[in-house]
Formats: sequence, structure tokens, C-alpha cells
Amino acid sequence: MLIAILTDIHGNREALSACLAHARLLGVDRFILLGDYVGYGADPAWVVDTVRGLVDRGAIALLGNHDEAIDGSDENMNSIAREAIRWTRRQLGPEQRRFLAELPLTHEEGNVLYVHANGYAPRNWDYMSGPMEAIRHFSRVDAHITFCGHVHVPMLYHMSTTAKVGSFSPVGDNDIPLLPTRAWLAVIGAVGQPRDGVAAANYAVFDTARQTLRYLRVPYDTATAARKVREAGLPEQLALRLEQGR
Repeated sequence: MLIAILTDIHGNREALSACLAHARLLGVDRFILLGDYVGYGADPAWVVDTVRGLVDRGAIALLGNHDEAIDGSDENMNSIAREAIRWTRRQLGPEQRRFLAELPLTHEEGNVLYVHANGYAPRNWDYMSGPMEAIRHFSRVDAHITFCGHVHVPMLYHMSTTAKVGSFSPVGDNDIPLLPTRAWLAVIGAVGQPRDGVAAANYAVFDTARQTLRYLRVPYDTATAARKVREAGLPEQLALRLEQGR
């Protein structure tokens, strides 16, 4: 089975549309979405409705911290994220807000864990942003493979049977074998707001039969997405991030 894993869409209609079309051309069987459907981007209602439609057809959707902030607190966010969340609240109707509020934090399938931020304290929203954070994850989570987002930069960590932790930044369209002799932490990157210097949207495909992971980049209409952000009156930095990929 081919599972398309998407995360951190952040109200970016153009990026999500491109990734969904790309995944369907690859013949994926399922979609699993790791959260943050809203915040930053100019099309939160469209994105939420699209995710709801995917869930109705069998997809799994998890809660992200920006989704939680819609009906929760935004006090721990920086000023730009807080401004975007407060704008986003006004764009969503009751059913869309209810959908976000009812999303689960984690999803497990056998020895595979899906989560937005981290597996050991999902609601704390800790970032898996380096080797020390990966070590903390591996010491507290039993899953053989964990998929997460939240960081907006794709990265793959692994731990050997001797507890040695390594990492690498995935480059290119290659199938990476997730060997059974190691534990894995796959940070997928972002569909709607990549921050690794590449403006193209990021998602991944997990082949459950072959136990391989492929990181993918999908070009999309960044000019339109950025223009919409500006027209909505959202902070200029959010438009520049889309154009620059950082």
C-alpha cells in the first residue's frame, strides 16, 4: 500500500491542490495528514473542507497546534502566527471549527506512529529539530517508525540497535529503505510553507509493503498563493516565505 503523508498545509490551496494531484498520479492508496491545516495562508476554509472530504473517503487527519489554537489559546505563538490565527478564526464556520476541534492527536498502525509534533508528548508541541530532540524521541517512544511534521524542514533520523543516532537531509526522488534493524523518525516537511530554502511543496510517500519512504517536492503556483496572502491583509513575511521557501 502506498500512503501519501502530508503535513503543515497552512491554508495554502495552491500547494495542497498540487500535492494531491501529484499523489494521485503516483497511484497512492491512502492519505494521512499530520495537522496544521490552517494558519499563515489565505484559504483556510477551502483547505479544511478539502481535508474533511478526504477523511470522508477514508483518510486519517490529525490535530496540529495551529488547528488547536482556532478554539484554544494562541498566547504561546509568535506575533505573526497569532495575527494569522486571529484572522483565520473569522474565516471558518461552526462545522469547520468543530471538525478541527475533534481531530485526534495521534494515529497508530502496528509499529508505525503518526503525529504532528512528537510521539512522547504530542500536545506539548515540541519540535523535532535536531539530533538531541531525536534522541529524546527514541528514548521515550517504542514505535519502529514515527512520522511527524511541525518543523517545516524535511529530515530523517534513525537509531541503531546500539542506540547510535544518525540523520540525513533527504535529497531527490529516491526510495529510502526503512530497515527493520533501526528505529526511524521521519520529519516530513511542509506542504504549505516549506522553510528549507526550496519554495516547492513537500510531502512523502510510504510504501508499507516494501517499507520504503520517498520524499517529494512539488512545484506549485507560489505567486498566486503569495498574492492571496497580501490581499487578505496578512503579514508580508508570510507572503515572502512562500516565495522564498524559508
